Amino acid sequence: MAPTRSSRVPSVRVRSLNGGEVRADGAFVLYWMNAARRTRCNHGLERAVELARALDRPLVVLEALRCDYPWASDRLHRFVLQGMRDNAAAFERSDVRYHPYVEPRLGAGKGLLRALARESCAVVTDDFPSFFHPRMLAAASEQVDVRFEAVDSNGLVPLRAADRAFARAFDFRRFLQGELRAHLRQPPRLDPLARAKLRPLRSLPAEIGRRWPRAGRALLEGAPAELAKLPIDHGVSPVELEGGARAARRVLTRFVDRRLESYGEDRNHPDADAASGLSPYLHFGHVSPHEVLGALAKREGWKPESTQAVRSGARSGWWGMSETAESFLDELVTWRELGLNFASQRDDLDRYESLPDWARATLEEHADDVRPHLYTLDDFDAGATHDELWNAAQAELRESGRMHNYLRMLWGKKILHWSADPRSALAVMIELNNRYALDGRDPNSYSGIFWVLGRYDRAWGPEREVFGKVRYMSSRNTRRKLRLDGYLARWRRSTEPDSLFAS
Repeated sequence: MAPTRSSRVPSVRVRSLNGGEVRADGAFVLYWMNAARRTRCNHGLERAVELARALDRPLVVLEALRCDYPWASDRLHRFVLQGMRDNAAAFERSDVRYHPYVEPRLGAGKGLLRALARESCAVVTDDFPSFFHPRMLAAASEQVDVRFEAVDSNGLVPLRAADRAFARAFDFRRFLQGELRAHLRQPPRLDPLARAKLRPLRSLPAEIGRRWPRAGRALLEGAPAELAKLPIDHGVSPVELEGGARAARRVLTRFVDRRLESYGEDRNHPDADAASGLSPYLHFGHVSPHEVLGALAKREGWKPESTQAVRSGARSGWWGMSETAESFLDELVTWRELGLNFASQRDDLDRYESLPDWARATLEEHADDVRPHLYTLDDFDAGATHDELWNAAQAELRESGRMHNYLRMLWGKKILHWSADPRSALAVMIELNNRYALDGRDPNSYSGIFWVLGRYDRAWGPEREVFGKVRYMSSRNTRRKLRLDGYLARWRRSTEPDSLFAS
């Protein structure tokens, strides 16, 4: 059963994972929520609701959290759990049977999807092109013997709208400017559960509750005592930032109402704190880019027809919004979806070999150059370098789960400068970013890491030691250009020696 003519979910966003058929006598439709972890603006949930209504069956939503994903920690777990808490509250107001499951030990969740799928008419899940998700869906497709669909809720433009990976942001903008308007006419429902009138399900099969019990309230709050019971990294502690859809909406409202006006001018200055703060919520699926665009559109009095009928590839002028709104949209849409495009078109997103030929050639030509300083992974992790600005950026990442966007570029460039070779530098960037950053492990995050080494960039001159023709950045120049006094006062280590920002 493919998407029907009456389906509001565009067919380009739906793909069959196993070629299976709908089981007409199944007990319910199952939506396995694992990337778009939200109830609003969610094409996957909307598709599952459509199927449940068409088949006149209840809808069951499974949201599970395994304990063995790479870099699993108290920090990441609690952020996801708080999203599950918000989803539980949202589903309580509907006829959907929501089952939040948190794996208490390695392998405990094995068999849960298969058991639910055995009772299902069809299974719908989220399509996400990166991290462990593609392998997980491939393995799951062998366990599900009914219609199994993956639905793309990742971006404003569907992943399958493009037929290649774009090497430059300019070219991707031109592609977006030709494609986006049509797709903006097919947005997801703000609330797929509103007026859905689904048949309720009194309870799940007894085996489910016995072997894979629903997570309790304290666990969904991410209580320290509950996290301590789980086999995850307790050395990466939770941070102040709260996860979940409700927190995401508060952050979005604060940005649009208070920060957007100065975003274009101040976003590069750490002291101004003008960034949106949305990237962790976008990464974990707690907010949709469609909802973010909707909030901007309301503020700007904008409609999709306001876009210009040009394909110039320019950063601004196409949307028909204010300059500062378009500056933000270039980050939200162009750069974020450029990373999604790469991840969906290639399988080497996180590998050194994925760099452009020119970047690999120049980095390897200078791989044996003498480095001005050499640091180990532990040195970098601890922020124990000679450079107080770099150490402050690492302290922000380690202690808050975030890093200012401009300083993230400098952070990566200096890891390249102070590592034994480019491959070692790449390994350090991936490890530290994915261990500590709430928005790590994401295509957009990998775009930033690999930009340090030349992806999406061009050759620069003059050619330098270590960097070759890859773009160079220095702490001295960064300190001169940016407002940093408040930032350094907050994140500087008191035991750190003075620095002249010389590197």
